[in-house]
Amino acid sequence: MNKETISIIIADDHQMLREGLMSLLEKQPGMKPVAEAEDGRSTVKQALKFKPDVVVMDVSMPDMNGIEATRQIKKEAPEVKVIGLSMHADKRFVTEMLKAGASGYLLKHCAFEELGLAIKSVAQNRIYLSSEITGIVIDDYIHSTAPKVIKGMVTHSELSSREKEVLQMLAEGKNTKEIAGTLNLSVKTVETHRHNIMEKLNLYSLAELTKYAIAEGLTTLENDMCRHR
Repeated sequence: MNKETISIIIADDHQMLREGLMSLLEKQPGMKPVAEAEDGRSTVKQALKFKPDVVVMDVSMPDMNGIEATRQIKKEAPEVKVIGLSMHADKRFVTEMLKAGASGYLLKHCAFEELGLAIKSVAQNRIYLSSEITGIVIDDYIHSTAPKVIKGMVTHSELSSREKEVLQMLAEGKNTKEIAGTLNLSVKTVETHRHNIMEKLNLYSLAELTKYAIAEGLTTLENDMCRHR
């Protein structure tokens, strides 16, 4: 692979979309897909293994969402550029993805038309946003000084990275033992995280935690439905 070739990882939990984007990029001159992933956790592993120029990251994935995966990738490999990919032109998803370190954000219905241009832009250290997203970012900047309050609770930004992972998996129906196995933690440690999450958010039922995780973009109803099909 020569220096002018942009290496890319595609991360999306929908196989057909993932394969479609891989096929599209393989036909683009100067671009080379090097790996694909179906969830946030494997995306982080692939990104740290291959150190691609760009990761195209689905925002809503099971086990670990794209926002947290982006945050971990940028922490360990800050040179890797990330483009968020989502069905949702939702302020919460957009702003949290950009805060996590993404250099771009595309809506899925625009992906096939805009993806090549977006990848070239972020590879050249520029920001790329779908036109429908730009207004959201400007609005968030204008109102950035306003405190974010949800029912008097702290926002999930005050949860630790590990607590966010545990919260997402709780909301997606995993029990304490399953979470412990996935994260290589003891059951007791997971229970401690769960207790701390409830205390910080002032929420004490799984239903409330699930609603909160969905509202804050840590997981989606779509992921939960797909998991139980």
